[in-house]
Amino acid sequence: MIVVVAPGQGSQTPSFLGPWLELDGMRERIERYADAAGVDLVRHGTVSDADTIRDTSVAQPLIVAASLASWAALAERAGLDLPDGVAGHSVGEFAAAAIARVLDEQTALRLVGVRARAMADAASAVRTGMSAVVGADETELAEALDRLGLAAANYNGAGQVVVAGDLDALARLAEQPPARARVIPLQVAGAFHTATMAPARAALARAAAAAAAADPATALWTNSTGARVDDGRAFVDLLVSQVASPVRWDRTMESFAAEGVEGIVELAPAGALVGLAKRALRGVPAVAVTAPDDLESAAALVRGAA
Repeated sequence: MIVVVAPGQGSQTPSFLGPWLELDGMRERIERYADAAGVDLVRHGTVSDADTIRDTSVAQPLIVAASLASWAALAERAGLDLPDGVAGHSVGEFAAAAIARVLDEQTALRLVGVRARAMADAASAVRTGMSAVVGADETELAEALDRLGLAAANYNGAGQVVVAGDLDALARLAEQPPARARVIPLQVAGAFHTATMAPARAALARAAAAAAAADPATALWTNSTGARVDDGRAFVDLLVSQVASPVRWDRTMESFAAEGVEGIVELAPAGALVGLAKRALRGVPAVAVTAPDDLESAAALVRGAA
């Protein structure tokens, strides 16, 4: 089984979408996604600077659009209809939902647009952010978070936990990290996957209530618990609740290991999830599709498993 994974916020870089727009029909595809999300994805993916695409209302639709576009290109190159399985990290779960046909692409992008704007609004109300903590003892980290009023937002596995909360508290954690740990500020603009995002969860719930959902057409994991989900409406409900709840990517990778996953392909804008997989799933081949030049190696991995 080869699993396709879709990254979350923070993986975007200036102009990363440019090479994809050179593929036949891709500009038109991205423009359709832009109409659904209510964001000028072509402009933001080609000429906007790092600060602009760090804005949550821009970053999230841009990342999901890139993941879906790169999946379409990979599926064509590899002669695939569906992947063996799919999962997404944080907002990447919307790309996963579309790839698994729980949501159609337009609905997925529309809901991402709602989510992104609502999370940006929630983030603007307070000065919060996120930092990755690498190599910390879990007990010591938990004590530090409690002392500083921070929360664990992403359990990414491979010794990495992303924490979130007040920017000053994050700075104090960086100044006095747990023993042998590194604290790395992330390019996101809020304390995502914490109680701070409760207003955004409510806004997304209202939008998602009317969305048509089908049961997954392929294996689909939720990063709320790491388990497979076979019911489409249940998966949409998890997309909503996940906004203000921790991401358990560590458990998702544990599920991959338990089910004998033989390879991982990370969709654009790729890199972070492959890095985690190489540390947590040693020996499992992993390909990051960062640009169209990576499509052939990703297709070869899929075809080799077939």
